[in-house]
Amino acid sequence: MRRFLMMVSICAIALVAWTPVSAETVDAQAAFDQLATLVGTWQGTPEGEGEEAEAEAEASGAVTHEIEVSANGTVVMETMNPGSPHEMINMYHLDGEDLLLTHYCAGGNQPRMRLNREASKLGDLVFDFDGGTNLDPETDHYIGGAQITLSEGRLTSAWTSYGGGEKAGGMTFHLARAE
Repeated sequence: MRRFLMMVSICAIALVAWTPVSAETVDAQAAFDQLATLVGTWQGTPEGEGEEAEAEAEASGAVTHEIEVSANGTVVMETMNPGSPHEMINMYHLDGEDLLLTHYCAGGNQPRMRLNREASKLGDLVFDFDGGTNLDPETDHYIGGAQITLSEGRLTSAWTSYGGGEKAGGMTFHLARAE
């Protein structure tokens, strides 16, 4: 019996040793530093997913996002459509080894998202819903996911909306730095 338990233990250790290591995760500080390089004004066009979002994108035409660093370099603040009735603010900040995003929505709620370090890579940051204020995820409409992609001087900002506990659509902004 002792010999059997010893063999099982050795096999278990060998199995763990041969299990592939998961892909390298994105460092939150490096992701934050990359977002801080986006300071400036970005302009572009929206694209909607879902009937309501498609209509909103078509009606809104060109969009502007202004990005700045604030609070002694500890926050990246993105203002979407500044000065418009649909102005919204996104705040990106570090929380220990995590990068958080709070979306201050024109709808009056504030969903919080956390960088999914396993699904992200520098230049392609994925944020997943992690709670929020003034919302009930089971019944309310809110933004519950974001993906920020940088490539060749372009910024793509994709937002996933949820309603009644299910994916309801999304909005993607294709932006270029304003001259």
